[in-house]
Amino acid sequence: MARGWESKSVEEQQADVGEFSGGPKPRLSADQMMNQQLREGLLMSRNSIVQRLTSVQNPRHQKMLESALADLDAKISQLG
Repeated sequence: MARGWESKSVEEQQADVGEFSGGPKPRLSADQMMNQQLREGLLMSRNSIVQRLTSVQNPRHQKMLESALADLDAKISQLG
């Protein structure tokens, strides 16, 4: 009979989590972490602009958002 999560020992729970996460992640250098955080921030900003583009009514505002989106895409592609 299968045991519930509550009945597992702490070691078994940690082992289960380790199996799903794909093992230990490699340590990143400070530059790599900063680059990753910058990329994630740019991607979040990009998603926000894409969301706002779906509901924009004013053509000037739409043009401004499209320009901002192009700028973010260029910055994201530079990061690699």
